[in-house]
Amino acid sequence: MKKWFFYGLFCLLLAGAALSAGCTTISGPVPGSSPAHPDPATLYYSPGELRDLVQNASSYAQSVGQAGARAEFSKKVGMFSHGDVYVYAYDNNGTLLAHPYESDKIGENRDNFTDIRGLPVIRIGEYTASMGGGFFAYLYPATTGGAIDKAAPDSYVPKIGYAYPAGDDWWIGSGIYFSDLEGADPVPPSVAAMIDLVRRGTDYGRENGKERAFAEISDRSGMFVDTEGHYLYAYDYNGTLLAHPYLPEKVGMSLIGYKGPFGMEIIRALADTAHAGGGYVIFLWPNPDNNNLIETKIGYVMPVDETWWVGSGVYLDEITGVNTSYPAPLP
Repeated sequence: MKKWFFYGLFCLLLAGAALSAGCTTISGPVPGSSPAHPDPATLYYSPGELRDLVQNASSYAQSVGQAGARAEFSKKVGMFSHGDVYVYAYDNNGTLLAHPYESDKIGENRDNFTDIRGLPVIRIGEYTASMGGGFFAYLYPATTGGAIDKAAPDSYVPKIGYAYPAGDDWWIGSGIYFSDLEGADPVPPSVAAMIDLVRRGTDYGRENGKERAFAEISDRSGMFVDTEGHYLYAYDYNGTLLAHPYLPEKVGMSLIGYKGPFGMEIIRALADTAHAGGGYVIFLWPNPDNNNLIETKIGYVMPVDETWWVGSGVYLDEITGVNTSYPAPLP
């Protein structure tokens, strides 16, 4: 991985902080802020470096003030902007304060903004920051030609985010696409294994029929429950659970109206995505391996035929390597 060289800029930031009466100093270097900007095509971030980027942006904001920080964060090429990896800022009411690729949206309240599957991204980011900061995930359009096109459904891809408070009334976030994530080839290994599980389940269902497929999917010792705890589940397009290794008591029930934290209709989003041909859905779900605490889950679904579909998922902590659960209760 290409390494950053911070020394010159760090000294400048410290000098600026010293001239600002009552301002705190920068605690550590600012990732990605070398005099010569890195080539985004060869720059990869670990989750820890994403965290450091956002936390150092918060320290920068405290040293120069909100106005100066917002101006810097809104630059497409700046101390905290390197191609697909950049920081943005919101106040605690969901108003966009800074963004290098959406300058026309600054000042707009986006508290009700959702990703293409219905995940309320801004409210989750705000809540995560209010809890002291942490990782979350969402679907977001990839930048193309220096622009973001939210009207292009095919441009939405998973993004691992990190949110952190910048003061009492605003917060800073950033995110990395899988293509920017260190170790992804082209997706994290756990995600690749999960998608392979879904594809194998789809093929099995098509080749062996519903009865045999449902029995195999529901078998905790079967071929669709792996050693990492990933498993397959099956629904029809009306949201009726058809097979599940850990929820046998729910099989036969329609869960289409189930709402997760922040009001997302999770099963409906999964079913609609499968009906449209399949793909990613990111949602919040209890993690049985972590006391059933709510955690971000990166799901993937595929249609088997015109009557049913299968899906699986990976909890975010498998990618970040740190606990990403939320304390209960959530909004």
